[in-house]
Amino acid sequence: MSEKNTQELNGILGSTHIRDFDRYLSENRESLNGADAFPRYIKDLLMEKHLTQQMVFLNADIPERYGYKLLSGEKHTRQRDVILRICYAAKLSLAETQRALKKYGMPELYARNARDALLMLIFQERPGGIIEVNALLKKKGLEPLRTSGLRE
Repeated sequence: MSEKNTQELNGILGSTHIRDFDRYLSENRESLNGADAFPRYIKDLLMEKHLTQQMVFLNADIPERYGYKLLSGEKHTRQRDVILRICYAAKLSLAETQRALKKYGMPELYARNARDALLMLIFQERPGGIIEVNALLKKKGLEPLRTSGLRE
């Protein structure tokens, strides 16, 4: 993935004219946020990590059909926990997870929030599967990662 950071994009925009905007979009597609940014990002990471979407949905404990719809962009969720489940099951690092949340348009994990802080440690140390993650959250008196609530 040849994703450019914001500073690089700002530099490119500094020498781009309005008439060249379409070219800017096509040449920097991987670096831009948009409706397909999250699905594209996750799919690229799954390929890198040699994981199938089916394995991720199974390990995330979310309905397979719902997961496919999320990764195709057909459905959108406002439940950050669903995205966190996908990221954890996809074996994303903390940095990759933060970027995935951002690309989905959700707030990143925040160290000043106790639950988010523990989740940050969980993404770093990987104490087991989703069941173990939720057990650890409950043990610390925090809300477990919620499911989608869908039964498809």
